Amino acid sequence: MEEEDDCPELVPIDPQPAPPAQQIPVTIITGYLGAGKTTLLNYILTEQHNKRIAVILNEFGEGSALEKSLAVSQAGELYEEWLELRNGCLCCSVKDNGLKAIENLMEKKGKFDYILLETTGLADPGAVASMFWVDAELGSDIYLDGIVTVIDAKFGLQQLMEEKADGFINEAARQIAVADLTIINKTDLATGEELNQVRDAVRSINGLVKILETQRSRVDLSEVLDLHSFDIEDGAKLAKKLQLVKPTGPHLDKSILTVMFEVAGDLSEDALNAFIQDLLWEKKFLNKEKKPMTVIRLKGIVSFAGKDQQVMLQGVNDLYELNDTPQLWEDNQRINRLIFIGACAQTESLPFCLY
Repeated sequence: MEEEDDCPELVPIDPQPAPPAQQIPVTIITGYLGAGKTTLLNYILTEQHNKRIAVILNEFGEGSALEKSLAVSQAGELYEEWLELRNGCLCCSVKDNGLKAIENLMEKKGKFDYILLETTGLADPGAVASMFWVDAELGSDIYLDGIVTVIDAKFGLQQLMEEKADGFINEAARQIAVADLTIINKTDLATGEELNQVRDAVRSINGLVKILETQRSRVDLSEVLDLHSFDIEDGAKLAKKLQLVKPTGPHLDKSILTVMFEVAGDLSEDALNAFIQDLLWEKKFLNKEKKPMTVIRLKGIVSFAGKDQQVMLQGVNDLYELNDTPQLWEDNQRINRLIFIGACAQTESLPFCLY
């Protein structure tokens, strides 16, 4: 009887796994000094868009009402303070590259669902974008949605024509080369001829980029947010876009242009990796002046032997990724398309042994 009255042995039940945390998109906003980046951010922060947006500013300008309201530096030291706006947005100003601010931002998770990161006017947005790929902890919580470059319609051409020391790429041209979206701002201050010249210059540098034109940085926010430029689910969209891309010729900056390859059939994954690594890392491919080519942005849709899915190729500076997409190939339409944007003037002659 005593045995029957004993309490049954308790069996521990494994707790249900927590649902995966929703990733937060990050859009990088860049542009040359005075192009209108802060005006764009101010517009986004004051519009009613039903999003809780966190904005990280990492430059301090003169006379900016927005930046004056966000001055958080004391005695030259970084002093963190968040300003919560009436429309649910959060703002922060930092002097570093934004990494520390984003780490702190993640502690406020749940208070926002979008991050905008403004780079300094002379920053390389590709280097900023790279930190989202190499930091595993951040990568689990956030993802890079796209890179937006703001261009001054009146002075953009002049900025693109600035001469740089031998071997250095013009900052304004680099910002266009890496962009998923360009906003030509202050169109009311430019003549029709100036505006046409800026458009031609943008297209000559980046044959993939979408161009918006505006005044006072006022744009339809659906065109700026949720770009999904790096999403593998958008493989079919990218494949269609690549079909429409035409290689560009040198314009103002003779070294930066868009080059496209089309190769039929299945490729060898190992051979493609070796080719890209030789190009991006080993710098084995040289131009006429015997200088290594610089690839700023790389995109593509490729077919690998033994895989039914299309594979998306994405690259920024010296980092790249290959990811399977949900899109299936039609066996008679396996055309690999690779787009190189950067200082790659003689890329047409690259050996392409990828099978």
